[in-house]
Amino acid sequence: MAPRRRRDEAPPRRWPLYALFGAAVFAGVAMWAYAPSLPPETLIARYANDRSRFVDVGGVNAHVREQGNPEGVPILLIHGSNGSLHMWEGWARELGKEARVISVDLPGHGLTGTWPRDEYTVEAYADFIEVLIDTLHLDKVVVAGHSLGAAVAWTFAATRPDRVIQLVLVDAAGYPRQDGEAPLPTRLARTPLLGDVGIYFKPEGVVRRSLADAYADPTMVTAERVKRYAELQRFPGNREATLQRARTQEPLDPTILKRLDVPTLIIWGAKDRWVPVVDAFRFQEDIKGAKLEIFENLGHNPMEEAPRATAAVVAAFLANAPLPPQSSAPVESEPDPAVEETVQPAVVPEKD
Repeated sequence: MAPRRRRDEAPPRRWPLYALFGAAVFAGVAMWAYAPSLPPETLIARYANDRSRFVDVGGVNAHVREQGNPEGVPILLIHGSNGSLHMWEGWARELGKEARVISVDLPGHGLTGTWPRDEYTVEAYADFIEVLIDTLHLDKVVVAGHSLGAAVAWTFAATRPDRVIQLVLVDAAGYPRQDGEAPLPTRLARTPLLGDVGIYFKPEGVVRRSLADAYADPTMVTAERVKRYAELQRFPGNREATLQRARTQEPLDPTILKRLDVPTLIIWGAKDRWVPVVDAFRFQEDIKGAKLEIFENLGHNPMEEAPRATAAVVAAFLANAPLPPQSSAPVESEPDPAVEETVQPAVVPEKD
């Protein structure tokens, strides 16, 4: 028979051991998940190329590429949230046969990083675009944008119509969601502490899931593309800018679209899981005379999934664009040794 425990003998206290073990596991997971910012010179060497320039735009060293026909109609391409100018390389190749193609990394994105204004809303980005156009000594441009970048494009066109020749919207943001709620990533970012800590976790898993939703063709989610998206998010200041944008962006006012009097082309992927195709018809209804092209087998990023087919529609639209007079004054840019020594960036060739 086992000896009986004396009444005054307390059972061993194990909770300190459990707490210590839990803390060790949490610390181990945190150390594994933590992803610090990457050196800017490393990312510039990896993702800039011989067409890249770094131009002072309102105090920010903006990553800009100009390609194509320097005498052609200028078209400025604006990427979406957490994107970069690399998304437009397919269009740059196709449209550059006739047009002067300009792409840029918005502040808080790509290789541009943060800017002194420290605002990352659609309205602030519209101001940035105006300063960029002035810096490039352009009078008017065709403005094309994708998703968040499309919201920047139509906001710019609605508030500065005298600077816009034509407007191209690709799977554009702008209308409130039908359920009235912000997307889950935005809600998580707005959660105190969770959002502040979460932005420093390794982004690869989130990027892979996001890209799987962005493309109708799952083969577009390549290791190279995931790596590029994830690493550019780790450019110093980009993740903090994303968090700030999620917490400060107010709902947009699409009613101003009814006053828009700029020739407009709307392109949409019918299999878009992020912005429903019904919004394409809302834009067409609200913008006077807008043309709509829907691609049945494409998702949220149609310019990447089918650059040749989508660019052909844009090229036909640009054929009616008048060529504005442009200043020949040189653009002041800051040379970067990393750019001069770099080779082509690790970007997967686009499919069509």
